[in-house]
Amino acid sequence: MPTTLRIGLLLFPGCMPAGLLAFADMLHAANRRTGLALFETHFVAAQPGPVDCAHGLVLAASHGLAELPLGAVLIPGFWAESAQQVEATLADNASLLASLAKLGKRCRVWSYCTGVCLAAASGRLDGQPATATWWLADALLLRYPRVSWQYERNCVFTERTGTASGVNGYLPLAQALIERQVSATVFHDLNRLMVLPRPTQAHGAFQALSLIEQASPLLRRLHTLVQGLPAERITVRALAEALGMTERTLARKVRAETGSAVASYARRIKLNQVSERLILTSVPLKTISSELGFSSDSNLRRMFKELTELTPAQYRQRFARF
Repeated sequence: MPTTLRIGLLLFPGCMPAGLLAFADMLHAANRRTGLALFETHFVAAQPGPVDCAHGLVLAASHGLAELPLGAVLIPGFWAESAQQVEATLADNASLLASLAKLGKRCRVWSYCTGVCLAAASGRLDGQPATATWWLADALLLRYPRVSWQYERNCVFTERTGTASGVNGYLPLAQALIERQVSATVFHDLNRLMVLPRPTQAHGAFQALSLIEQASPLLRRLHTLVQGLPAERITVRALAEALGMTERTLARKVRAETGSAVASYARRIKLNQVSERLILTSVPLKTISSELGFSSDSNLRRMFKELTELTPAQYRQRFARF
């Protein structure tokens, strides 16, 4: 079993916690998507207890920052419209900055929006590449010259730190974390289900293929396996071996749960990946075919039309979101 990464969601007076909640939801979904306890989140603060956040919202920190062994801490932004307001917030949180500075070297520090100012002021960004919201650039460059500021990037994620610009900076941080700890495929699925707008229409061939809603542990494992394999390498034998069962057992269980043969069900999962790329991107079919491991463009076109009664070009024209 993989080691669970314990993450502290940092609360402090006036912080904007919406990103913390969304970040926690993404990690909870990643746990559900994989069936593993990969991430564990806790609200922490300088001291345990209620914290007056922005907009009159009060949240309770279950632990003080120094009380819980953490693998990482996520620092949210706070409302500020000038460098002077940033300075005031830093002065008001001197004890919190000291606690951040004392965190063990193994504890990673991630921050976004104006929360990057707290990470920088604590010294945790010294010697590290980092980014922040653009209007803070001049002040941060002047005050924290030991940080390797890279404002041309919206997210910088390293082994020790992670920084992102904007109030939605929690999302690229979550993306970097999930892609590194799990896979890009898993993040793509979660992003599609939880962040991106759904198509106004959905083709019937791909209904009931949402992994986040899939109750069957076997089908969840099968989906994950199929999505990660090149299309030309997907065979019933390969799937059965990877799942630790005989081909006959796999065929029986999949038929009982889906009413379909293993091969046809796996093909539908793989073609659903094609469908998503056709809907959400303008990437050429040749690139999609290569990325997903189909033996040829013509073979992909044939299978896609057999399932949907539409060519990929017709499908994109009808369902595309761009």
